[in-house]
Amino acid sequence: MNQDQLRRLLRQVRERKIDPEVVAEELCRLPIDDLGFARVDHHRALRTGFPEVIFGPGKTAAQIIDIARSLAGRKHNVLVTRLDAEKAEAVQAAFADAEYSPSARTLTIRRSRRRIRGRGEILVVAAGTSDLPVAEEAAVTAEILGNRVGRIQDVGVSGLHRILSQEKTLRAAAVLIVVAGMEGALPSVVAGMVDRPVIAVPTSIGYGASFGGLAALLAMLNSCAAGVTVVNIDNGFGAAVAATLINRR
Repeated sequence: MNQDQLRRLLRQVRERKIDPEVVAEELCRLPIDDLGFARVDHHRALRTGFPEVIFGPGKTAAQIIDIARSLAGRKHNVLVTRLDAEKAEAVQAAFADAEYSPSARTLTIRRSRRRIRGRGEILVVAAGTSDLPVAEEAAVTAEILGNRVGRIQDVGVSGLHRILSQEKTLRAAAVLIVVAGMEGALPSVVAGMVDRPVIAVPTSIGYGASFGGLAALLAMLNSCAAGVTVVNIDNGFGAAVAATLINRR
């Protein structure tokens, strides 16, 4: 159940279109569905504004399917992250309307109509083509959480003119998610061009001294542009959630 569904139920009680006992029974089913191996949190959408998300690694395809059925059965939109192609194929066999993005490694199942809740557009900016899996994870997540999402790709600082040419688009966004590996300089450049929140995502892309994204992470944490917020390495999902919360205020 989400806030819209709860308001609808309460409105029906007020208008005497539904018995209060029916609503009480519905609410008694909250907040947890105990599957034995997982306790699905159906109350999360009420608390935070979006339902529980399924993290794919470490779960079997059967477990993912069972959790997805629990969520979809309560009319929640389902998002699975970091899902490999083999497990995705099994989930798609169980849900005819499941959509898998090989680039983002995400799978979505929609059970409620898409409602745009964000004030403006979240713009996802990727430094290089190798950063696209993380950038697309952020974009898909932001979309299913109810945002308008734009994308700019391959505008890293090795060709600075590429990002400078996008200034108008950058400044039109409400929130920017900037994804970069290597030395991680792009978020500093972008933050110096706009008066919007910038969420920096370091990726594990780079040669040996990048230390699996640590160099980019430290560069972003030490950004000379004021106000850059930094999430964990390769955490496109976390960046999208943060951007969504900012975009709803």
